[in-house]
Amino acid sequence: MRHRVAGRQLSRNTEHRIAMRRNMAAALFENETISTTMEKAKEIKSFIEKLITLAKTGTLTARRRAIALLGNRDIIKEEDGVPVKKGTVIGKLFSDIAPRYLDRKGGYTRIIQLSQRRLGDNGRLVLLQLVAKEEPKSEHKEPKKKKKSEKPVQSEAAQTAAAGQAEAEEKKENKK
Repeated sequence: MRHRVAGRQLSRNTEHRIAMRRNMAAALFENETISTTMEKAKEIKSFIEKLITLAKTGTLTARRRAIALLGNRDIIKEEDGVPVKKGTVIGKLFSDIAPRYLDRKGGYTRIIQLSQRRLGDNGRLVLLQLVAKEEPKSEHKEPKKKKKSEKPVQSEAAQTAAAGQAEAEEKKENKK
């Protein structure tokens, strides 16, 4: 029985699960989107959300706790065939990612199902992404709908033309 046992085993021992969780979280913070299986994505989503919530405080204590949970891996990019250090994962988490979500209370990640299946074991593939900051919607007012009982408002020129036509019709009727 698995009473009060949280989390998935993912066919791995404890050390392997922890290492996989750290590596996938670091890869997500580094690239902002990763492709993985549905089960792994669901498992690390809560870990990532807790790290971002921790980073939103921005204190030294929070930084040290994040390093203890995640490690402080370097971000290395190749430029002209030479590896160049671009910073660290914790630095990017605290300086770039956490400030994006200061006004957001949760839901920093999303899982998008892909139509592809993994070769070999036919596992369901998904994209795990950080949610982009939403642009404020422009205040576009929709035109008012006319009620059936309301008559359309006419301009002054249209009103004078309508009055002129009414007078012309009255004169014709009077002549008859």
